[in-house]
Amino acid sequence: MNRIFQFTAVIEREGDGYVSFCPELDIASQGNTVEEASENLKEAIELFYEHASEEEIKTRQHHEIFVTQLAVSVG
Repeated sequence: MNRIFQFTAVIEREGDGYVSFCPELDIASQGNTVEEASENLKEAIELFYEHASEEEIKTRQHHEIFVTQLAVSVG
């Protein structure tokens, strides 16, 4: 039975497409749309778990990720 994990996905426009990034695993992907970038990131994470050793998973996995906004005075 497959387990379900929750990960953070940061997706931003880059040129004509979108780049997706999972900070918990330092894995990135891309796509032509937000949805495609998200799906490609999911696939990249699945492939990572299928092929990575237990040691690599432990090394790359970050358990505390905080996403927030900052107010910065400029000028």
